[in-house]
Amino acid sequence: MQYITPALIMIIIIVALSRKQTVYTDFIDGAGEGMKLLADIFPPLVAMLVAASMLKASGAMDMLLDVIKPFSEKLGIPKGVMPLILIRPVSGSGSIGVLSGILNEYGPDSLTGRMASVICGSTETTFYCLAVYFAKTRVKSVKRAVPSAILGDLAGIFAAIFALRIVGL
Repeated sequence: MQYITPALIMIIIIVALSRKQTVYTDFIDGAGEGMKLLADIFPPLVAMLVAASMLKASGAMDMLLDVIKPFSEKLGIPKGVMPLILIRPVSGSGSIGVLSGILNEYGPDSLTGRMASVICGSTETTFYCLAVYFAKTRVKSVKRAVPSAILGDLAGIFAAIFALRIVGL
C-alpha cells in the first residue's frame, strides 16, 4: 500500500517520457498555474473565513440560535445540531470543529451525533465553494446559483432528519 503513490508517479513519468514530453518543464508550468489559481481564490477565501469567525465571536450565532430554537424543536432537530447547520454553509473547517465538539459532547452513537454526522456528510460548504468558484471564473450573476445551492443544503438537512427521526436509521 505504501508504494502506490511512488508507483503512480513513476508510471506518469515513464508515460510522459515515452511520449517525448518534457516532464520537468510541464511540472514547473503546472506549479505556476497553481500559484496563479491560489492568487485568484485566496482573497474570497480569507473573506469567508473572517466572516465565519466574526459571526461566532460576536455572539450573533448564539442570538440566531435563540431566534430559530422554536422552529428547530418543531422540526425535531436536536439543539446541539443547530450550530452545525448554521456554520456548515460558510466554513468547512469551522463545521468540522463544530462536528467534533458535538461528537465529544453527545457521543457518536447518540441521535445528535448521528444527525450531525449525516448533515455534515450530505451538505456542502455552499458559500465557500461559491466564493472560490465564482472568483476563479469571474462570474458576476449568482442569482440562480445561491438559491439552488441553499436548496440542496436544505434537502440534505431534511433528508438527515427524515432518515434519523422518522425512519429511525
